[in-house]
Amino acid sequence: MSAVAQTGVRRTGRGGALAGVWVVAAALFAVLPYVFSSGTGLTTMSLMAIMIIFALSYNMLLGQTGMLSFGHAVYYGLGGFLVVHAMNGITAAHLPVPLAVLPLVGGVAGLVFGVIFGSVSTRRGGTAFAMISLGLGELVGASALILRDFFGGEDGITTNRTKLLHVAGFNFGPQLQVYYLIAFWCLVCMMAMYALTRTPFGRICNAVRDNPERAAFIGYNTQSVRFIAFCLAGLFAGIAGGLTAINFEIMNAANVGAAPSGIVLLMTYIGGVGNFAGPVIGAVLITFLQVMLSDATEIWQLYLGILFIVMVSFAPGGIAGLIAMHAPVWRARLLHRLVPAYALALALGLVTFAGAALALEMAYRLSAGSEGGTAFRFLHVPLDAASAAPWSLAVLLAVPGFVAFRRVLPIVGNAWAATLAEARRGRGR
Repeated sequence: MSAVAQTGVRRTGRGGALAGVWVVAAALFAVLPYVFSSGTGLTTMSLMAIMIIFALSYNMLLGQTGMLSFGHAVYYGLGGFLVVHAMNGITAAHLPVPLAVLPLVGGVAGLVFGVIFGSVSTRRGGTAFAMISLGLGELVGASALILRDFFGGEDGITTNRTKLLHVAGFNFGPQLQVYYLIAFWCLVCMMAMYALTRTPFGRICNAVRDNPERAAFIGYNTQSVRFIAFCLAGLFAGIAGGLTAINFEIMNAANVGAAPSGIVLLMTYIGGVGNFAGPVIGAVLITFLQVMLSDATEIWQLYLGILFIVMVSFAPGGIAGLIAMHAPVWRARLLHRLVPAYALALALGLVTFAGAALALEMAYRLSAGSEGGTAFRFLHVPLDAASAAPWSLAVLLAVPGFVAFRRVLPIVGNAWAATLAEARRGRGR
């Protein structure tokens, strides 16, 4: 077989595998509501799908083009506000516009504001761009409390999605119908953003990220590349904001504030910067932790911060990077050799974390800011932070667990090195 024919076969194989991935993703979106059919499950999955779009749009800036933004929620929030106003205007005018197309209004709003703000912020890169994005985010956040006619102040702007045109019997009152609408847009946006990464423009974005001086030397205008990527990221963030408006039927000043910008940064970094699957993993994980931890503890944000610090310090490639790192071992079918060392390290890490978490919960209960007294429940066990026994338990879990965990790390390292070397030798044969 000729080299050209072999290349064609490989491309066809990759194309078939990619199509299979999207088919599996569509099937998962379709089946999951029947597995997690409760109201909480549907709401959580709807929020996960929205955050996937939001995190992937942020990854277009940070992971693909190397632009660290502290104000990406501006385009998310403004897109949502424009959709709310559009829904109210369409309802008041009795226009025959279906709800399913309104996320495009958010996308157009995000694109327009991306053009406006991007023309200023993308003139500089690196730290200067990050500071400009922070300033623009604070500017819009402050304006949300001043321009009450548009933003509604602290109360926000409400709407009613069921008053729009009903198509094929869908009024989007039940959460299941809303979920499928969000899932459809999530799948479309994921496919579009992935396709962008495979284009020549996506490759030039990577070049600007890795070496802007060399990209400029070979004739590319790095400011134009950053500007286009910025505008496209704003477009998809606006779609995510529009879906948020449809899902919750309300938008307020918090949606354009610093908190959503910080959350999307956490999602992207923890999932894996630069890896397309990374923001998807991060969005699903962080959304799940937000929902679950907020019901379990009042200091859930502290745990998210600790997770972020640990990932950035010890796994800068994120969860997706850790998975990709094990690809050679997986292909060599040697992953089982790492399981004992990993299981031991995980068990000791969980013991250490349990002790540290118990100490944090008790410290919070003893602090002046806690209004619930010193009695609390940890892992469904009633405890009192004012007594000595829980503190002794926390120390007995955290200190020996940490010491043992540190001693196990060289064992994990040796197991990894030996397994990877064997996998490489097998590939060489």
